Amino acid sequence: MSEIKTLEIPKWGLSMEEGTIAQWLIQEGEQFSKGQEICEIETTKIVNVLEAPFESTLRKIIAQNGDTLVVGGVIAICADSQVSDAEIDAFAQTLLGGTTAAPQSAAAEAVVEKVAAPVENKVQPVAPVKSVSKTTQPAVQGSYVVPAVLQGYQVIEGIFTTPHALKLAEKHNVNLSAVVGTGRAGRISVKDIQSAVQSAGGSWPNVQHQASGKSVKSTADDRQVAATPVARRLAKQWGINLHDCRASGSRGRICKEDVEAVYYRENPVQGQNIAEHQQTETAKVTVTAMNGMRKAIASRLQAAKRNAPHFRLTVDLNVDAIQALRQQINATVPQVKLSINDMFIKAAAAALMKVPQVNVQFDEENQQVLQFSQADISVAVAIENGLITPIIKAANSKSLAEISNDMRDLATRAKTGKLAPDEFQGGSFSISNLGMLGIKHFDAIINPPQGAILALGAAEKRAIIVNDNITVAQMVTATLSCDHRVIDGALGAQFLAAFKQFVENPALILV
Repeated sequence: MSEIKTLEIPKWGLSMEEGTIAQWLIQEGEQFSKGQEICEIETTKIVNVLEAPFESTLRKIIAQNGDTLVVGGVIAICADSQVSDAEIDAFAQTLLGGTTAAPQSAAAEAVVEKVAAPVENKVQPVAPVKSVSKTTQPAVQGSYVVPAVLQGYQVIEGIFTTPHALKLAEKHNVNLSAVVGTGRAGRISVKDIQSAVQSAGGSWPNVQHQASGKSVKSTADDRQVAATPVARRLAKQWGINLHDCRASGSRGRICKEDVEAVYYRENPVQGQNIAEHQQTETAKVTVTAMNGMRKAIASRLQAAKRNAPHFRLTVDLNVDAIQALRQQINATVPQVKLSINDMFIKAAAAALMKVPQVNVQFDEENQQVLQFSQADISVAVAIENGLITPIIKAANSKSLAEISNDMRDLATRAKTGKLAPDEFQGGSFSISNLGMLGIKHFDAIINPPQGAILALGAAEKRAIIVNDNITVAQMVTATLSCDHRVIDGALGAQFLAAFKQFVENPALILV
């Protein structure tokens, strides 16, 4: 029999923990060869293409577009045509109990746990505890026939149900502990009770379509229901039982908006008038969930600001000479189109070789300083979903033309999500240039675990004093942000002095 194989989320880079299926490039039933592009997977930084590690046929897709899985999570089952569909389905069933096949990240599971805990804490006894029914015959009430195996209603602390399901379970003597909830955090709905009763051979009508003109209000004691003081006061004022309200507030409490939702539902005209008033008074707000890249950026930069004691040094650079050299090279060498940023990268690389103590990373876990022998310079590039820092490797040993070509290629592939992990992870120093956007001066946050980042502003004509005479020159303000744990003020000043020397005497970066 042919072998059944699986495709999994690969590990691209040491920091990768999960991936999201962005797009399948082949369909179920299609044959593929080794090395063929199978699907696109989005990580926190890039969208990469998964290439087939073997030749086979895609028989069953486990993870659909948009599903997020941990590294190693199974996304598809592959086998030759000799393997029957029944065997594929049986194999898929064996994956359901495994952690790798769950289309949910560990982070998402943690969120569910955090959500579930406070919701469960709000559940309080809503009526005196009833003894479990000893009847062995089905309870028949009109269209409701509850088998004995599901009978024995009692209030059990910790069971999470909708208010309607709770009332119906009490009315028809349904033991909720025998019902599996399919809602968020395992919440039991009327539909779950209906499925359990029908699966046990009983009868439970589809109450969703049994419209009564008015919803049944709870009469249970709501004094123990967790609610904010404002919500409790409004509920008392409007005659609303807190058991009829959903809990969306902090720590699983019912908040003011939850009580208002019930009031507006019971008084639609009043609610419509208020809604129309609010629409005229309040601007429209669009809510956009943070994608994986935005979350990663937020997490890393927050950690950098929290853990790394930043200090900043600023210097003004006369860029007349380096601009003249750039224009001369571009005019005489047609195949080369240097930007001033290319020149700054080369000057920074030369300065790092002159002051190598700034060309470092800080290993916070082991409390070690890693000093590099070559200048791997990360350059900040703005893309649609955030920011990425492709690396010009060994910039100190490359020509200006090589740096320019590398930068153009990396920036293009960064904006299309086609960078390999080692092309943006790591680096020994960073440069962020906002000069093209007209920014004169700014401070940049260090890109951990690096020790420093250089922020460059726009080139502009300024009046300066040379030999006691006022003259006009193109100037750029450069700000160096340093991690004081590994770089002291004097060391940062030495680097900026070296960088200024190379920028204002650009012939030095050519030798």
